[in-house]
Amino acid sequence: MDAQVNFLAVVLAGIVSMVVGFLWYSPVLFAKPWMKLMGYSTKSMKESQQEMGKLYLLSFVATLLTAFVLSHVMALSDNYYQYPRLMTGITTAFWMWIGFIAPTQMTEVIFGKKSWSLFAINTGYQLASVMAMSVILALL
Repeated sequence: MDAQVNFLAVVLAGIVSMVVGFLWYSPVLFAKPWMKLMGYSTKSMKESQQEMGKLYLLSFVATLLTAFVLSHVMALSDNYYQYPRLMTGITTAFWMWIGFIAPTQMTEVIFGKKSWSLFAINTGYQLASVMAMSVILALL
């Protein structure tokens, strides 16, 4: 197993994940239903924009951590699956999502009294995000 981490790929995967998030939660896709399910109004969203820079920075750091760990799991998976690298990335991302991300977010529905619709939007983003990151990590 080659344990070398391509830090450029990790950073690019983090950037791609953020772009997917900006698109996912934009008016083009799920902004309106997400805001409604979260109890936000357009006014409250505009008021909170001043603090968003810090939150985006923290989110980006968390995304870099995810990309870093995903790159390691993909390296381990290369030997296990013996698929082409892109297929290994996609398969690994899916199993990480179904085994760790989706169940963790499901607890918000079960114990946090969040709706299944909100779960679908947020967890759908997480799936799209790790898939996009895996593609970048596989190709670079």
